[in-house]
Amino acid sequence: MNKKRIIVIGGGIAGMEAATNLSAMGYQVTLLEKENELGGHLLGWEKLFPTMRLGKDVIEFLNKGIGLTHIQIIKNADIIDARKNDSIFSVKLSDGRSFESDAIIVATGYDLFDARKKEEYGYGIYDNVITSAELEELFLSGKPIVNALGKTPKKIGFVHCVGSRDEKVGNVYCSKVCCVTAVKQSIEIKEKIPDAEVFCFYMDLRMFGMHFETLYKQAQEKHAVNFIRGRLSEACENIDGSILVKVEDTLAARPLRMSVDLLVLMVGITPSEGTKKIGAMLGLNFGPNGFYKCMDQHTMTTVSNVPGVFFAGCCMAPRTINNVFADSRSAALMTASYLENYSIEKRTI
Repeated sequence: MNKKRIIVIGGGIAGMEAATNLSAMGYQVTLLEKENELGGHLLGWEKLFPTMRLGKDVIEFLNKGIGLTHIQIIKNADIIDARKNDSIFSVKLSDGRSFESDAIIVATGYDLFDARKKEEYGYGIYDNVITSAELEELFLSGKPIVNALGKTPKKIGFVHCVGSRDEKVGNVYCSKVCCVTAVKQSIEIKEKIPDAEVFCFYMDLRMFGMHFETLYKQAQEKHAVNFIRGRLSEACENIDGSILVKVEDTLAARPLRMSVDLLVLMVGITPSEGTKKIGAMLGLNFGPNGFYKCMDQHTMTTVSNVPGVFFAGCCMAPRTINNVFADSRSAALMTASYLENYSIEKRTI
């Protein structure tokens, strides 16, 4: 084993993959995870876009990598202090344990937007308004899809961009994965409830990745999902517990009102509390949207302003899973280069 030590903060996809690669290179790696299980948000996903493969397959791949290495894994790690003294980093936990390293990878992930901040959509007020994360958990449980009244919903609405591209809540950026998640979940709803009517209310569809557009066409042509361009203005509850939605159909240039048995809010990605906390401790730079600011958006995307600290995953910006894997492997490589006394900062344009 190499005598040089690395601490990876965060045991989601990004942290697990970065730690695995660094350990395979021979470095002494300590992985700190705040929860009692590795895997992060992926643990709450049944199927993944665009292939509809099971999320547990990717978890299995990550765990296999961890199992082939010699990573020190610390779960339920509550970090109360992290700092750099000369060239050595020290991280202290609330239980009194402390760890030192020659470099740190921060992989603190993301939080989901709190849909209660959009009161006009009724989340936390009306029983039949849920979030996309809650619907995914329902898929994962294998239980029948029913609304709060215990009935199979015949009409389901999906609201895109909840907490994203919204100046009123201070999030002007696109969360990147919400549109394709709505398409994926609408297909799953139709597969589970074939006679249901499904409506997606969107601003504009952003199908960023390879095969995402194919999934969208499949939703339209094979499953008859209805896509209505227009931001939802208001949702209220009918006497029977169904949800009355009001939306401007911008393609037809007319207002639209309809009732749905279940309304699903596609909540966006926000900087995690861990990102804010660790960033303040280590003196890391933040961008205008609250995510970490890298040294250069083209050439040093995983490099922080603090020498020896590197980024991986959604702590920098919303990412798809394949983006996170690419980030994590890049962060591992950049960390190894730093520890071998090759600094990419020497190549700054």
